[in-house]
Amino acid sequence: MRRKDKEITDSSIIEEIISKADVCRLAMVDGEKPYLVPLSFGYEDSCLYFHSGMKGMKIAILRTNPNVCFEFDIAGELIEGESPCAWSVQYQSVIGFGKAEFLETPAEKREAFRVLMAHYSDQQFEFTDEKLQRVTMFKVSITEMSAKQSGF
Repeated sequence: MRRKDKEITDSSIIEEIISKADVCRLAMVDGEKPYLVPLSFGYEDSCLYFHSGMKGMKIAILRTNPNVCFEFDIAGELIEGESPCAWSVQYQSVIGFGKAEFLETPAEKREAFRVLMAHYSDQQFEFTDEKLQRVTMFKVSITEMSAKQSGF
C-alpha cells in the first residue's frame, strides 16, 4: 500500500468494515475485458458467499476464470476544502483477491445461504432442496486482503 498512514492492519477493524457493508463489488476478467458487479454477500471464516441465477455473464466468466477481486466500502461525510484538491470524503475500504468455487450440494448451498442471510438479518430461514436446485451459490476463498481509511 502506497499510503501507509491510511492503512488498516487491525483485523478486527477490517472485519467490522465488512460487517457494516451492504454491498460487495466483485470484479472478474472475461478474456481481456474486466467485469464488475455489486452483490449481496455473506462473510465467514475468510470466505465470501454469494447467490445468483443459474445463467448470466457473471456465472459464465467465473466458470472460465475463477480469480476475482472484491471491494467493500463505508462512506462517511464529505470533507470540504479551500481548494478543489483539498476536498475529500471520509471512508473506510477493503480490497482483496480470491478464487471462486461453485457450491453443488444442498448442504453446501444451505450453509452458504445461512451465512449470506446472517449478514442482513437475525431471522432463521428454511431452504428446501427444491428451492436450492434453482439457484447458483458460490464462495470466494480469500487469498489476500488490505484495508485503508481516510478522515477517521
